[in-house]
Amino acid sequence: MKKVLVVVDMQNDFVDGALGTKEAQAIVPAVIAKIKEYAGETVYATRDTHGENYMETSEGKHLPVPHCIKGTQGWEIRDDVAEALKAVGAEIIDKPTFGSTVLAEKMVALAKADELTIELIGLCTDICVASNALLLKANLPEAVIKIDPACCAGVTPESHDAALLTMKMCQIEIMNE
Repeated sequence: MKKVLVVVDMQNDFVDGALGTKEAQAIVPAVIAKIKEYAGETVYATRDTHGENYMETSEGKHLPVPHCIKGTQGWEIRDDVAEALKAVGAEIIDKPTFGSTVLAEKMVALAKADELTIELIGLCTDICVASNALLLKANLPEAVIKIDPACCAGVTPESHDAALLTMKMCQIEIMNE
């Protein structure tokens, strides 16, 4: 059984930037500790990536807050998280939307060689964490997919809890329940 950690969008704009929250800031130490637990294992990190034309996109029209514009400080993974990711040799995947098809393809390729347990952590529980967890479950219905809620934060505490319930209903394991 191969263990994989996916760290979703721990970027400056989501922690304490344009879309940051106190809940996102509060999970940073737990996220770093979790990354260190995966030393010697496979670790991926996603990075929400938008262009200068963000406000003209479908997402930008529905969430009219410019964020994670490629090359900006807000787009960068938070420094202390980036250091932890570098220490474990994480591969970073830029994604232009909520769920990453590239990440799913990489997990499908890994699953050809071994059974997978995939743990997801990061931001935002109710948008990108949920999107990626559901995308992975759809592509790998027999893989164990887990979420550590102590290492996730949603747009609001209520939407975080709602996303956890939705994922649980889709047979994604919610840890420490």
